[in-house]
Amino acid sequence: MNATDARSHVVVVGGGFAGVACAKRLSKRDDVHVTLVDRNNYHQFQPLLYQVATSQLASSDIAYSLRKLFSDQPNVDVKLADVTSIDPPSRAVAAGDGDSWAGDTLVVAAGSQPNFFRTAGADQHAFPLYALDDAVALRSRLIGVFEDADRHPELIEQGALNFVVVGGGPTGVEVAGALADLIHDTMAAEYRDLAVNAAQVHLVDVGHALLGPFSDRAHDYAAKILHRAGVQLHLGVAVTEVAPTHVTLSDGTTIGTACVIWGGGIQGPPLASASGLPLGHAGRINVEPDLTVDGFGGVYAVGDVANIPGPDGNALPQLGSVAQQSGVWAAENILADRDGKQRKPFHYKDKGIMAMIGHGAAIAEVGPHRHELHGFVAFSAWLGVHAMLMTGVRNRTDAFIDWGWDYFSRKRGPQVLDRSDAARIDWGEEAPSEEVVVVAAQDGGKGSTT
Repeated sequence: MNATDARSHVVVVGGGFAGVACAKRLSKRDDVHVTLVDRNNYHQFQPLLYQVATSQLASSDIAYSLRKLFSDQPNVDVKLADVTSIDPPSRAVAAGDGDSWAGDTLVVAAGSQPNFFRTAGADQHAFPLYALDDAVALRSRLIGVFEDADRHPELIEQGALNFVVVGGGPTGVEVAGALADLIHDTMAAEYRDLAVNAAQVHLVDVGHALLGPFSDRAHDYAAKILHRAGVQLHLGVAVTEVAPTHVTLSDGTTIGTACVIWGGGIQGPPLASASGLPLGHAGRINVEPDLTVDGFGGVYAVGDVANIPGPDGNALPQLGSVAQQSGVWAAENILADRDGKQRKPFHYKDKGIMAMIGHGAAIAEVGPHRHELHGFVAFSAWLGVHAMLMTGVRNRTDAFIDWGWDYFSRKRGPQVLDRSDAARIDWGEEAPSEEVVVVAAQDGGKGSTT
């Protein structure tokens, strides 16, 4: 923009739910110019990454071009760049290649990164599930271990077909359920006895119940569904080491595996820690109730990168609905500033908490009194909330709705090994110890393992 341009310039870092929602709201004003910067040229629909990893959806089903999204908004420029530094006083950001952008207002919506809690080897050998690349890499590893075991059945004794999910929250539970479905519905047809007799899913969590924020009834429901699907639960224990061919638990148990999926939590991204902005819990940026950053005029932080205070004073959870609503709210406050009006504190409209556990099995707690839903009704609620999220990033949700109903038909996409680097495993790199668990039946599906 030139010096005579009367428009406000807003720089938005991040093309996730929060950044896109903020830019879309600002795009409706001709007196505002938006520069949206992201390391990818697409928005990814994170809640369904695990469906890509387990071949229920294709990558194109959950990724949408940012440029196409804003093609009808000439006041929004999309820039493909990896922002590596922020200068809050000047409301400027710089990319690793040297390009930089500065505005009258800066909105940090940079998302988050996996939190491995300093678990030995987890950052090297575990598969997080936070980005589209993660999902594609995990899908190839899942297929790759079956291919290896098909050629070399002796690898089963090393745990080649053991799949370990770390984390008993919604991400871990959804991944474990989807993995069990994948094994029973697809791998059993394509790899026959390998899937039926050898493949196992293990879920590990340091807590003593699944889906911690949910009710006790929901804890039991999730455990029952996963147990029925053959998922082995290791509750009340932590993962202390992730090695190339095994994981070690805090009770001394070792599980042979070459596929560890990390759903153990998230934290602020490196950009947050390098920003010079005040940080709080999990390395996220602390914000005021109006989503501004105290002491830094014209700087906002929204979505997963921010600790957004809720009505009880505690930070709101890192959810897609929180991110989307906070992005819109930040935009409204930016426009209020421009119009000489007072900014308003963020008010989150809680749509409830929910998780998909597998075919025909879901749990949802909705409404102010957390009315609990199970099964198909809960799945319908899950589908509705996610469809609403999707309408914020694309004009049509037909494909998503069609997928939702097709989910009950147990159809899967083709098992294509398109990331051979992620699938390649050096099985000779490390021999498992004598304590390795290959098949461990559990009593009641909770806690203990042999």
